[in-house]
Amino acid sequence: MIIGIDLGTTNSLVAIWRDGQAHLIPNALGEYLTPSVVGVDENGDILTGQAAKERLLVYPEKTVANFKRYMGSHRTFELGALRLRPEELSALLLKSLKADAEVYLAHSVKEAVITVPAYFNDVQRKATKAAAELAGLKVDRLLNEPTAAALAYGLHDAQKEKQFLVFDLGGGTFDVSVLELFEGIMEVRASAGDAYLGGEDFVERLMAAFRQQTGMESTGISAQLQEKLRFQAEKTKRLLTDRQSAAMELPWQGETLSWQLSQQEFESLADPLLQKLRIPVERALRDATIRAGELDEIVLVGGATRMPMVRKLVARMFGRLPAGHIHPDEVVALGAAVQAGLIADDKALKEVVLTDVCPFTLGIEIAQRIGSQPVSGHYLPIIERNTVLPASRVEQVTTVTDYQKAVNLRVYQGESRMVKDNIFLGELKVPLAPLPAGKEVIHVRFTYDINGLLEVVADAVNSDEQIQIIIEENPGVLSKEEIKSRFAALAHLKIHPREQTENRALLARAERMYEEYIGDLRHYIGRGIAEFQAILARQDSREIEKARRQFEQALDEVEQRL
Repeated sequence: MIIGIDLGTTNSLVAIWRDGQAHLIPNALGEYLTPSVVGVDENGDILTGQAAKERLLVYPEKTVANFKRYMGSHRTFELGALRLRPEELSALLLKSLKADAEVYLAHSVKEAVITVPAYFNDVQRKATKAAAELAGLKVDRLLNEPTAAALAYGLHDAQKEKQFLVFDLGGGTFDVSVLELFEGIMEVRASAGDAYLGGEDFVERLMAAFRQQTGMESTGISAQLQEKLRFQAEKTKRLLTDRQSAAMELPWQGETLSWQLSQQEFESLADPLLQKLRIPVERALRDATIRAGELDEIVLVGGATRMPMVRKLVARMFGRLPAGHIHPDEVVALGAAVQAGLIADDKALKEVVLTDVCPFTLGIEIAQRIGSQPVSGHYLPIIERNTVLPASRVEQVTTVTDYQKAVNLRVYQGESRMVKDNIFLGELKVPLAPLPAGKEVIHVRFTYDINGLLEVVADAVNSDEQIQIIIEENPGVLSKEEIKSRFAALAHLKIHPREQTENRALLARAERMYEEYIGDLRHYIGRGIAEFQAILARQDSREIEKARRQFEQALDEVEQRL
């Protein structure tokens, strides 16, 4: 059984294709959304999901969130005594999702379709595959998130003809895809986006504005206080989805700082981010050669699209309201499950065909003669962005200096004219016959498949040399040897028992609320924690289940009162 995973910045989900339809798989708490947070408890056990998220406020030095944004980089995160890369943190989260699927299906799971932002670069995609390997999963397909959403959205009327745009604003990334649906074929016409623009950036704006409005210092703030401020900003952002105004409050140096904010003020504050959202939309429409008025529907995906200002922006840009029947949090995971069904050749999906595109340009560095001297650092695109995949393209280049014995072909990804502004992917050295400048011709072929595997072949005509390289490892991405050693290291980490997840998550929530409140409420919550811990120590499952329900209800009542 192949599972589909939406590995998100804020939340992650897992789903399967079974009995002719996609099904979401619940986690140990019975929820579909698993927060993309990893932590370590006082015993050194690894916590993931809600249990880890609840500890962010109390133990920020032992908890990590938003690590997806750093996939493929050299950045590491401290998790108590551990120091982990984003791939390793993602692997721990993927292990948790894999375990949920195995409990649900009652058998082991070894293969997955994993979604990635359409505008994830080659390095970030390779890092995602490495994370899956570390979690013990074989990746059958990396699927672009808006393409996954389109699969789930268009499946119910696959025989209709329509053109639509997927506007995918998640916690950390933004993607736009223009698609065409006709006779059971779903064709991605163009994709664009920003891998560093998402709901978290709106939260950051609120945090910065709060500090400015209240006179709170921006330096010297403890990690714990920073997380409390982030929690309040996220809470305010959510409240402003349904309310015209909301108050943001934070204890600081013996007093409570407060700031009342309206929806309109939040929109004004976030205007630079809203303007950034326009650019990928305009590029995708231009690349697809489709006018906004020709689109049949606009599909909103990602939790951040719930913000009224985002919906208003979309309505203004397209002159109509977006589709309202799509669940923005779940549709990507459901689409990943559809893709898993397609790979498994499920008979219910025989009539569905999906084509995707390369969302970025791939090319090489060349030298251009400016005056009498060749100047290196220029970019020669070979596979242009939004080329239908799989794709193979050839370009011809010649030598620029006399009697060169070799040339280093450096491969890049990006849209800039100069390679210094693009992403370096790898290089290959091609031996040459020593001839006068311009006499040696090199044919460079790029072949790029649907899984993001780039093969580069260079033929030097006069030297009769053919050099081939497959770009699998990039700077910042774990090598196969590193994956093997880190897989062994992760295997030794103790994961908190799944069957105790509900108790651990409830205690973490109570500890967070104890920190958040003062006075009688704090004493009440503290007493509840002590009583629940005493019941846990007796190890009577029936008594624990009853006490958990009662304690959870008590905490709900506290939060509803405020």
